[in-house]
Amino acid sequence: MDYHCIVVGGGHAGIEASLAAARLGFSVLLITQNPDRIGALSCNPAVGGLSKGNLVREVDALGGEMGKLTDLSMIQYRVLNRSRGSAVQAPRAQTDKQVYQAAARSALEGQKGLSIFMDTVTDLIVTGDEGAGAELSGGRPQVLGVLTGRGRRISAETVILATGTFMEGRIFIGDYDAPQGRLGEGAALGLGAALRRRGFPLGRFKTGTPARLAGDSIDYSAMEKQEGEEPRPFSFDVDPPGPAGWGPKDAPGTGSLPLPQVPCWITCTNPRTHEIIRSNIHRSPLYGGKITGTGPRYCPSIEDKVMRFPERERHHLFIEPEGLSTGEMYMNGASSSLPEDVQRDFIHSIAGLEEARIVRPAYAVEYDYLDPLDLYPTLESKRIAGLFAAGQTNGSSGYEEAAAQGIAAGINAVQKLRGAPPLVLGRGEAYIGVLIDDLTTLGTREPYRMFTSRAEHRLALRHDSADTRLTPRGRELGLAGGERWERFTRKAAGLDAIQELLRRRKVPGVGASFPPDNRALLPHAGESLAQALRDSQVRPEDIIPLVPELAAYPGEWLDRVFLDLKYAGYLEKEERMAARTGKLEAVKLGPRFDYAALRGLSSEGREKLLAVRPLTLGQAARIPGVRQGDIALLLALTRKS
Repeated sequence: MDYHCIVVGGGHAGIEASLAAARLGFSVLLITQNPDRIGALSCNPAVGGLSKGNLVREVDALGGEMGKLTDLSMIQYRVLNRSRGSAVQAPRAQTDKQVYQAAARSALEGQKGLSIFMDTVTDLIVTGDEGAGAELSGGRPQVLGVLTGRGRRISAETVILATGTFMEGRIFIGDYDAPQGRLGEGAALGLGAALRRRGFPLGRFKTGTPARLAGDSIDYSAMEKQEGEEPRPFSFDVDPPGPAGWGPKDAPGTGSLPLPQVPCWITCTNPRTHEIIRSNIHRSPLYGGKITGTGPRYCPSIEDKVMRFPERERHHLFIEPEGLSTGEMYMNGASSSLPEDVQRDFIHSIAGLEEARIVRPAYAVEYDYLDPLDLYPTLESKRIAGLFAAGQTNGSSGYEEAAAQGIAAGINAVQKLRGAPPLVLGRGEAYIGVLIDDLTTLGTREPYRMFTSRAEHRLALRHDSADTRLTPRGRELGLAGGERWERFTRKAAGLDAIQELLRRRKVPGVGASFPPDNRALLPHAGESLAQALRDSQVRPEDIIPLVPELAAYPGEWLDRVFLDLKYAGYLEKEERMAARTGKLEAVKLGPRFDYAALRGLSSEGREKLLAVRPLTLGQAARIPGVRQGDIALLLALTRKS
């Protein structure tokens, strides 16, 4: 074999997959159509957000790269949902696109055992193909490598497809359409057709992106300015030295400060904007029938917003910088496939954009995706052994969802090569587990986007606890060692010490030592500070003056402990729920389980079980259409065997 693993695609899934496999000691070839576009932020120049920020920190905790790339390229930092509970808060960073791409490529090129090759993959090489190895007896065929557009045959024991929007991609701008995966970049033609010939269930999805505007043509005085917050790192490889931020540039162990921070701007559409769009809706390929793929319901185009919500007189738009070395600005909230003259007219109707010059028009892109029900929770194909898929190839949407699947696919390709158990994260362990379980158990009829509401254990899956949950898993796999592990164990010891201080220290009785004007603590005199923190009226700032020793610990560590104590009762409840679910997850169902011959199953349950082929009884119980009686029958059968 030429390589242990071939990764197809240089986007966020491909980056994480190839780095994970190479860091674990295996030879990897990353094949991409254009190495200059590795790590491109194709749409929004931002990383993170609600639940997505959690995914980024989980990828980092396992030993991935996205958090580090974000820290290197960050030009604005904010925590979203500050006014709401900690379970639905998440960090988001505006990034410099060019810096992010350069850092991503540098990470790949600097990784031992990883090579980059420029070509287009057009088909797989599989046992049973003419000129390939013999068909495996009694099992799935095995992937042996790939064929490329220039006729190269490259062999590998595993292949990971991370094709993004490029597999049979086609862009649309009004009447114009072309085989491209991004504006100005050719589609990856051939692979989608080849997978269909091999019997893979492929579908068509659609996504879009807004116009980019020349920054010097925008009137910012007509818009609301949106400043960022004091930046904090996404990566756990940085020790925060104080209550906020990264501290002085030369502070030991903190790494470099981020890039200069810049503002974003907020404006709105108006009735005139909506009238322009409505009067030209017949010219939209989305409404004219040229686009057949399903688009993301939670990230609609501007024409979708106007047509679906006619009662709304305005929609917010966020004008965001693409980077420090360019004047281009991104129109967040205004993706479109309308003709360029219509785009110009509706943009000019918006406050602050009356004279705006379009640098790049908005467009829609339609592409092939692989039905994720055709994958095991390891992200390995049910049809071809050794073939994995990640990112938009699996019907998901977003950089963060792609990166999460990418690191999981890279790890599981290696585990297959090692003959070791795969990594399948539970829904109570990580948003990554929720994401992959949803895709491979429920499938998706639209581009899948992660939300906090999808996670039933979201209080335990806060972004600040990702390292506690997942770094030990990364350590077991071989991705989190050395300095990373030392930093983790130091932090874990610090968190334990803070909790112990708060358990031992009591709220003083009313008297000279009682904090003045601190009414929230009055009912808790004599209780431990840890107990007092469970009261929603008690704030960390009420507690800190009573424990001078806390000044020795980073503010981020204090925040983490305070939240754990404040929500301890809810967390215990979630742990009990996860434990009950875990009992079902512990009951294994082989991928070759003969549901067709099992008497007593409901007809719909049998059909769904045969389609999904769950690996555990827990996964089987989450399949829509599988009844409680079906689960009871399977449980009884597994207990007998």
